[in-house]
Amino acid sequence: MHRAYKMPFSAELSDDGTRFALWAPSADKVSLVLDDREDDMIPEDRGWYRLDVPGAGAGTRYLFRIDGGLHVPDPASRFQPEDVSGPSIVVDPLAFAWSDGGWKGRPWEETVLYEAHVGTATPKGTFAGLAEKLEYLSDLGITALELLPIADFPGSRNWGYDGVLHYAPDHAYGTPDDLKALVDAAHHRGMMVFLDVVYNHFGPSGNYLPAYAKTFFTDRHETLWGAGINFDGDAADTVRDYFIHNSLYWLEEYHFDGLRFDAVHAIADDSEKHFIAELGERIRVHLPDRHIHLVLENNANQARWLERDDDHAPRLHSAQWNDDIHHAWHRLLTGEADGYYGDYDDPAAHLGRCLAEGFAYQGEISRHDNMARGEPSTHLPPTAFVAFLQNHDQVGNRAFGDRIGALTTPEKMELARAGLLLSPQIPLLFMGEEWQASAPFQYFVDFADLDLSEAVRNGRRREFAGFGIFQDESAHDMLPDPTASQTFAQSCLDWDEIERSPHSEALAETRALLRLRREIIAPLTASGFSGARWERPAPEAIEVQWDFLMGSLRFIANFGEDEVRLSGGSAGTRTIWASQTIEASSDIVLRPWTGAMLVRAS
Repeated sequence: MHRAYKMPFSAELSDDGTRFALWAPSADKVSLVLDDREDDMIPEDRGWYRLDVPGAGAGTRYLFRIDGGLHVPDPASRFQPEDVSGPSIVVDPLAFAWSDGGWKGRPWEETVLYEAHVGTATPKGTFAGLAEKLEYLSDLGITALELLPIADFPGSRNWGYDGVLHYAPDHAYGTPDDLKALVDAAHHRGMMVFLDVVYNHFGPSGNYLPAYAKTFFTDRHETLWGAGINFDGDAADTVRDYFIHNSLYWLEEYHFDGLRFDAVHAIADDSEKHFIAELGERIRVHLPDRHIHLVLENNANQARWLERDDDHAPRLHSAQWNDDIHHAWHRLLTGEADGYYGDYDDPAAHLGRCLAEGFAYQGEISRHDNMARGEPSTHLPPTAFVAFLQNHDQVGNRAFGDRIGALTTPEKMELARAGLLLSPQIPLLFMGEEWQASAPFQYFVDFADLDLSEAVRNGRRREFAGFGIFQDESAHDMLPDPTASQTFAQSCLDWDEIERSPHSEALAETRALLRLRREIIAPLTASGFSGARWERPAPEAIEVQWDFLMGSLRFIANFGEDEVRLSGGSAGTRTIWASQTIEASSDIVLRPWTGAMLVRAS
């Protein structure tokens, strides 16, 4: 089995050589620079330059020369062995022999996501190193590995959100074939693989597009990263195609099972059909016979992208990362109220609404954003939302990258872990969370430009200047230096921890919960959702019930300091999980920070 995705640009192998193509509407002349020659490319309509080169095969290194001066890599390069400013290399995608020909994916309701940063998830920090952990993850109960962005970024250390060459897996992690081998091996273990992709901005170093394709960007839309990407102006069709082909390329040539689209609220588009809609439509049309899952990060809480059809399948996108669930849990677990946590001043109620209805903010005014946020989501099934207690953002954007387990008590974590893994939303674990890893996940970069590195350090100091001890400038040196190799090193997981207490106990608990999810929650969810509701039996307690065709699921939890007594439920109700200190008879007595999950068959 061999796979290749044909693109209208980049370097495509032909029977007798390679066809090179570059969209360079701002250039007057483009030449192709190979290992030992330079040839003028042929200009065509609408800013395209193309050239067929007989004899140029896989392994050929090439650059484009703009107007006789600047040498640039291919913006759709399949591999950059010498980093973002080095030559691109012609790759033969058909050279890799796949062995997963019968793999069509898995249904969405079976998904348990495991978010991993390739460079810090294993001692090797490579695709091959991560492949060695697949058996462990499968045995744990993980059904989907989600990779942080791997698009080629400057240097050897980066979260991935500074990528500039969207088609090239970063050389620091291995070769394209190494990545394919990881996906192939995951499929053999029944695991899906997802990729995080970034279509709202380019990184600050190594992006050469403005030098020859100025219309790729627009001044009409400003973003946190400067000029917006041109999704809705002149020549926007080529820009949109660049990203849509990128999605299809990862899903087809690399056989990924799903994509997570970063910060789509930052994609400014005034077109009649928003880019997010076109993206979902074209992927669904192109790949109708596989389980393909599309997940959004969207601070705007726009339920419109998550609608279901008459068969209850996603019309466009499968789900959204639900920050509201995280923020409510986080405030309950830690009491922190800074920044956006200030919007969750009644966290028990916000959590109850999230669990039953999806978003906590469905059009209400966010004090933090000073605007209305969200759309009604009550009609959507719980599987339209990805829930988590932590992820790369919520850990790494803290000053010291500390994980939730370091900020609260084991008793509180026990309740939150069960609430996450046994609720019918799609759960996500951040690498190492299953054993309550002690390693932080800090912000790190590796820019060669010293001025840019200093700007990153200063930006980090400004970001935390209003928080606690950092209001005193003398404390700024306490912040981890994002440009230091040590910051990256101390963010790497220590896998030896899983054999030691209390990590081994947390791992056993996670494994047991995921077994319950596989045996009870997933089949119940797959039977068909018919509704949900939540109540507040005490000021700091919640009761949530989800109804499905095969039965109902009920979560009760007490986050307060006083005991709460609740009914054990009707005949046929059984407890599938409960805190160790719960007293149960016909009634259930919830002591502070305890809870239970109950199920009743129809």
